Formats: sequence, C-alpha cells, structure tokens
Amino acid sequence: MYIAISLLFLIFSICPAHTAPNEDFSLWLDELRQQALSEGISSSTLDKSLADLAPLDRVLQLDRRQPEKTQTLNRYMANVVPAVRIAKGHAELERNDKLLDKVSSEYAVQPRFIIALWAIESDFGRNAGNTPVIGALATLAYAGRRSTYFRKELLVALNILDTGDVDPSNMIGSWAGAMGQCQFMPWSFKRRAVDFDGDGKRDIWHTRDDIFASIANYLKSSGWHQDQTWGREILLPPHFDKKLLGLKTQKSLDQWQALGVRRLPVEVLPKRQLQASLVRPQRASGRTFLIYDNYRVLLKWNNSHYFALAVSSLADQISR
Repeated sequence: MYIAISLLFLIFSICPAHTAPNEDFSLWLDELRQQALSEGISSSTLDKSLADLAPLDRVLQLDRRQPEKTQTLNRYMANVVPAVRIAKGHAELERNDKLLDKVSSEYAVQPRFIIALWAIESDFGRNAGNTPVIGALATLAYAGRRSTYFRKELLVALNILDTGDVDPSNMIGSWAGAMGQCQFMPWSFKRRAVDFDGDGKRDIWHTRDDIFASIANYLKSSGWHQDQTWGREILLPPHFDKKLLGLKTQKSLDQWQALGVRRLPVEVLPKRQLQASLVRPQRASGRTFLIYDNYRVLLKWNNSHYFALAVSSLADQISR
C-alpha cells in the first residue's frame, strides 16, 4: 500500500496539471492584447482595460439560456408599450422640446421617434445596464456562441477607450455589450455616436444632447425620411394572396389599394407616391401592417418586427 501511494504521488508530481479555465483565458487575453497592439491601440489603454479581467459567469449564463417561448404580438406590445410608458414618453417629448427641435433640425428625424427609441432601449435612461462592457465582450469573445462577432466588437470597444470618449470604469452596458442610454454596440458607437454638446466626448451614458443626436444620426445614416412615417396597420380583403406578404415584395400605395388593401377600419390608403410592403409578424394569422422605408431603417437598428412595431406604435401615441 505504501509503495502504491508513493507511486501515485510521484506520478501527480511529474505530470503537469490540466490547464485551468482562468489560465486558458489568460493565454487568450495575451493573444488578444497582441492583436490590439498591432491595430494601434496603446499599451496604456490595454493596461487599464484588461487588468484583472476574468470571464463573467452571469454573462455566460445569459448567453446560454434557452430562448423564451415566443410571445404573441399583442402580449409583447402590452409589455413594451404600456400606458405608463406612453404617458412618460409624451412628458419627455414636451420636457425636451427645445433640444429635440435642435436635433431634429440637424438630422432630419422626427422627435417622437428619437424619444420612442430612447424609451424602449433603456426606459428613458433608467435601465441602461450595469455590466462592464469590456468584461462582457471579453467573456463572449472567449467562450460565447458568437465569439468571432464579439471579438470584433471588443477590439472596437478598446479603440473607443483609446480615443478618450469614455473611461473604462464608466463604460457600462448590457450583458451583451450594448452601451449607454441608446444601447449602441461598440461598432455602432464608433460610426454613429455624436458629440452634440461639443465637449469633446461622445457621451451616450449621461448627456442627453449626445444621446438624442446619436439616435438621430443612426437613423439618418441608415436612410431615414423625415417626410414619411413608418407605415400603418391595414385590413386585407378575403382570399388575399399571402405570397405577397413580406419585405421582398414592394408595390406602390396605388397598387396595394387596387389589390383591396385598406387602412383600418375600412379606409382608402394615402395618396402618396411611396413604395411599401406588407408584414405579418405572426405568419399564420394575426395583424398585418403596410410598412415604408423608415420601418426598414428600424429593422437595421434591431432586426425584429416586434421591436420595430413597438417603436412605431409608441412614436405614434406620443406624437405632439
């Protein structure tokens, strides 16, 4: 027995231990650091940003969570566009009217859509997340389901820190790395965020001037039309050809009118020279919407019909 125990001790002493997850992460982080340096990010920024970094268990748990059961559109709208949010949206539209008019004049985006996006993304800034963005992105780049995507976003986030827009301790957001009150991913921040108050920083965490202007700039840069709305809910005639549903099919309003499409309750479509498509989020049955180019811009922000319809509905209901 003594010999056997001694032999086991000798074997474990000679054989290297299996590399622990944190040791794997350290090796991965070293390699990432070298890539960041090669892309021009300063060593001082990397020292501050990557020091004491470790995978965040909560982020991995959320990333691996099974998708929730699909909600009906009506249930989703009731949750995301409740009466209290509509009232708050209307109040914020009035409270920020001078700033919104200034932003709207600069970027040609209606104020009601700016407020609606702000409301739904972060509940008017009250729920912008409390997770360190670098930690979240590093975790997802290291062990997430879409590691390549998050690695690119992480490198962009480090570049943002290098430019001085925000300090690492203040770069907080959602568990998936969406930042600030408009919930921009780093790529969107780098290309769309705006220093509207002229203080030298693009602050989408605390400064409403920058938050509203950044939202508006994103929409404008994505093809927004100030002279148009998003669309409207419509009624289809009996025996309508369902193959015409979907974003791939575009027709003029006159053409849809000729096919029997009507505004609710049963009214003719607007007399404008616009191209439009029909979308039905719940494919088999449910509500149907006639949508314009601005709706497609909202899908660029978040590729979800439920999201785009929630923003559109809230914008309509807080319109001044």
